[in-house]
Amino acid sequence: MNKFMQKNYLFMLILITLLFLAACGNNDDNSSDDSDSSGDTDESSEMTVDSDMGEVTVPANPEKILAPYNEDTLIALGETPVAKWAIGESIQDYLEEDLADVDTIEWTLPLEQVLSIEPDLIILDHTLDNYEGSYDDYAAIAPTYVLSEEEENDWKVRLQKFGEILGKEAEAEQTLADYDEKVNQAKEELDETLGDESVAMMWVTGGEYFLFEENRHTATMIYNEMGVEVPDIVEELGQGGEAWNPISLEKLSEIDADHLIILGNEEDEGIQALENSNVWNNTDVAQNDQVYYIEDESNWTNNGFVAAEKTIDMFVDLFK
Repeated sequence: MNKFMQKNYLFMLILITLLFLAACGNNDDNSSDDSDSSGDTDESSEMTVDSDMGEVTVPANPEKILAPYNEDTLIALGETPVAKWAIGESIQDYLEEDLADVDTIEWTLPLEQVLSIEPDLIILDHTLDNYEGSYDDYAAIAPTYVLSEEEENDWKVRLQKFGEILGKEAEAEQTLADYDEKVNQAKEELDETLGDESVAMMWVTGGEYFLFEENRHTATMIYNEMGVEVPDIVEELGQGGEAWNPISLEKLSEIDADHLIILGNEEDEGIQALENSNVWNNTDVAQNDQVYYIEDESNWTNNGFVAAEKTIDMFVDLFK
């Protein structure tokens, strides 16, 4: 090879090497851009929402959600809370199929317990006075969203808000569609099995009688959505307020419902008093043997998708 060819050959090698190095540099830059871009995406996926205590920035895809007494809503969206609501040994029994392995947290949310579970998102009810700590205390532990009064009282509104906060709007809408379908199916069945016969529901606890008003817990669904006939004694109660006041045994003896669902332990002194009362035993509903006993009241006295589903199934089965 002559000197001219050698020089050309060396020149070509140098040129190829420089082009190769430039290409590698571009790839590195692209990789860097990609990683920067994904970082921006992670940050932008955080969301600032208006809560009852003002704006709060909630994290994307939180893994340890604390939402005491709103576990029903989390389950409906496929989420498992980091801890479940409890008053001493009392829990929401109807959720245990999903939450049996989840530790409890006292309903007053002691700060030490909250700190120990290290939540990355806290969702609190509107009534902050029930908690041991202040809003600022919990917000210092993790981003804290406070439900509005409407979100707290209307489980459908609450479900949609949880869907927004958790990036599960589609799941929330599908859950509501599934619920509407279930209600319509139940209504068709009850039109055939129950017809225009009226039903009253009563929780007996501690020797006292709590008759469900039309807007109390799952009675809203039973009377207003499934169209079950409301007995006169329930209509007389009017709309239930925040306090649920018991009625007397004497007043209960005036019951005019075709059917009565009694929720509570049959060993409760209130149920024992009913069984031993001649006045009660002479009512039409007792005489016609149209009194149904259910031990676990937990899904009947809660508002949420899971509670509603379970109550619908139990209610329809009673009248098959």
